[in-house]
Amino acid sequence: MTGNCVSEEQESSEGQDSGDICSEENQIVSSYASKVCFEIEQDYKNHQFLGPEGNVDVELIDKSTNTYSVRFPTAGWYLWSVTGLGFLVRDAVTLTIAFGSWNQHLALDLQHHEQWLVGGPLFDITAEPEEAVAKIHLPHFISLQGEVDVSWFLVAHFKNEGMVLEHPARVEPFYAVLEKPSFSLMGILLRIASGTRLSIPITSNTLIYYHPHPEDVKFHLYLVPSDALLTKMIDDEEDRFCGVRLQTSPPVEPLNFGARYIVSNSAHLEIIPTELKLSYRSPGEIQHFSKFYAGQMKEPIQLEITEKRHETLVWKTVLKPVDIQLGAASAPPAFSGAAFVKENHRQLQARMGDLKGVLDDLQDNEVLTENEKELVEQAKTRQSKNDSLLTMVEKKGDRALELLFRSLSERDPYLVSYLRQQNL
Repeated sequence: MTGNCVSEEQESSEGQDSGDICSEENQIVSSYASKVCFEIEQDYKNHQFLGPEGNVDVELIDKSTNTYSVRFPTAGWYLWSVTGLGFLVRDAVTLTIAFGSWNQHLALDLQHHEQWLVGGPLFDITAEPEEAVAKIHLPHFISLQGEVDVSWFLVAHFKNEGMVLEHPARVEPFYAVLEKPSFSLMGILLRIASGTRLSIPITSNTLIYYHPHPEDVKFHLYLVPSDALLTKMIDDEEDRFCGVRLQTSPPVEPLNFGARYIVSNSAHLEIIPTELKLSYRSPGEIQHFSKFYAGQMKEPIQLEITEKRHETLVWKTVLKPVDIQLGAASAPPAFSGAAFVKENHRQLQARMGDLKGVLDDLQDNEVLTENEKELVEQAKTRQSKNDSLLTMVEKKGDRALELLFRSLSERDPYLVSYLRQQNL
């Protein structure tokens, strides 16, 4: 933690107030992916882009407006993993990036015959020179599973003349690609025809913070969309009140946007409120959370989140007294790719995509035989293929797991970055 903590009384008071191109891009992203994923933690803490020649510092130039400046010294691919924002640039360029609030802009442009759904953060981006930027990757938290149609995805630009919409060049898990971009206040919106009755699945995150006290430990639990910038803003706000985030895994399956969820615990402790609605509030706005007290916490506490309508368990974890001691430790343990794969087995089983390149990498590195590769490929569903591969590699030891992690970092850097962010 940094800085001075705010007292409980101040917290209460403030709470009341408050094709070819695609192929070229994939090669560039892949070539820097291992560097990106091995340096995620440093980037998250120090506000740095990760690029072709290493880290590039981001300068906070106006704290009141949360505005940053960065200069990319050479052509290549750059990723700011703390926000999920990425740029492919042709030449050296200087960017200014600020963060906006959807509520201040979208309400003015709502149309009665359409439904709008916020799909990710809102960025105010300028570039000098503009022509140096070939592509922008705008982050989103919409799950592409189920009935979601990528044609619903739009890039919303807020300009003097109002909201201007354009279709992204393509939509991928975690981001949408904007080619030959113009620069403005922009973000991802979904436009869904009025009367369409769908539950929109989103990737989500659970954040747990404990507030130390010798007599009565307090916990805050958030259920929010998987927005790295939003997570950072909540981290910063909790840090002001001496909150320490505990390491937890996010829900494995996508959750429904706008649905209501019930928080419960095994110790029958009073939770206020017990019900949380999964919605998006822009960074900087007041974020809803559930609060409970655990006394001196001498026994483990199991926390559960259940979907209210269908009474379906969607997430659970166990808080142990030792977690508080580890959470207070200042030095994080050294990163291990093998440990990452083991700890995220369920997440990887649910989220890994096309395995062809990964299987080829593992065969080339003599982790898998041809027969083992075929066994994975013969599994009937994507998740069963993922589980077969993970189980097979885990049995071969840490070296095999490190090679799997390196392959995943190169083949799917956004997935690895996303899971690393959840565990920071």
